[in-house]
Amino acid sequence: MRCPFCGSQRDSVIDSRISKNGASVRRRRECLKCRRRFTTYEYVERVPLMVIKKDSRREHFDRQKLMSGLMKACEKRPVSVDRLERLVDDIERKLERKNEQEVKSKDIGELVMNSLHELDEIAYVRFASVYRQFKDINQFVKEIKRFLK
Repeated sequence: MRCPFCGSQRDSVIDSRISKNGASVRRRRECLKCRRRFTTYEYVERVPLMVIKKDSRREHFDRQKLMSGLMKACEKRPVSVDRLERLVDDIERKLERKNEQEVKSKDIGELVMNSLHELDEIAYVRFASVYRQFKDINQFVKEIKRFLK
């Protein structure tokens, strides 16, 4: 690690701590040349997750896009933003556990559907109507019947 003060590459680690969320390690270092101290953070390098769309296009997984869709489905429902954040965290973790660099948008949609099914029935039906692209009221009724089973 290069000292930010003198540029020397010789230092010693004085203290290491895991961050609050466990996603990084904070290291306190001391430069062996100028004796000044500085802090570094160590993170796991992640390969970006690619989403394969219905039309075979590929795009980077966008957590904010997922959150936005959930917020629309849960609009005017008794579901907190904090709960939605946890739901997105859970979906993201499930996708990472698959250890695949690419995931089909269909698989993400099914994870969301399963999560919303347990969370809020109105949000579930709202999301389903967009996700499954209901063409008419009969498809809507079919989905509600399936939900009630």
